[in-house]
Amino acid sequence: MRTLTYAMNVSVDGYVAAPGDDLGWGVPSDELFQWWSDRLETTALALYGRRLWEAMSSHWPTADQQPDVSPQHVEFARRWRDMSKVVFSSTTSAVDWNARLVSGDPVAEIARLKADGEGRMDIGGATLAAAAMRAGLVDEYVVVTHPVLVGTGAPFFTHLDAWVPLDLIETRQFHDGVVLARYRVGEP
Repeated sequence: MRTLTYAMNVSVDGYVAAPGDDLGWGVPSDELFQWWSDRLETTALALYGRRLWEAMSSHWPTADQQPDVSPQHVEFARRWRDMSKVVFSSTTSAVDWNARLVSGDPVAEIARLKADGEGRMDIGGATLAAAAMRAGLVDEYVVVTHPVLVGTGAPFFTHLDAWVPLDLIETRQFHDGVVLARYRVGEP
């Protein structure tokens, strides 16, 4: 069975995007960017909601062809293109770059994908992750907290009907003040 991990950059006040889907506050340092890139290398399958897919697919397929691109960006672009991806959207008509489109019930498909494979599956996009959280499908949370308050926007966590106990299994502080906390869902 696959492990489902929800991992994203988060502001101190709990948002993954500021109004207008602004992600400018979460630009990673070289050190954090390498951590995200290494994480891609060990991800068996990535799940994307439509908005995050549009952001990623508008940049990474050709990011390694840009002038003055760093070796780290070349590596990330290659890893991103090579990684298997599932995009959940009822409005997108086609996807590319080693991705498959699902327009049906995301909870049912995520449950099927969890039961039908090995390795880590990462979920990205606050709306898609919220559906998986409410269904109790998320096994781990990786909260990469940036030292900024954005005030409002898309929240990392959704409203839940019950408490979810978490066990802290990893912490790390990056040189730019970003703090990573990794939690495994505990026993109720």
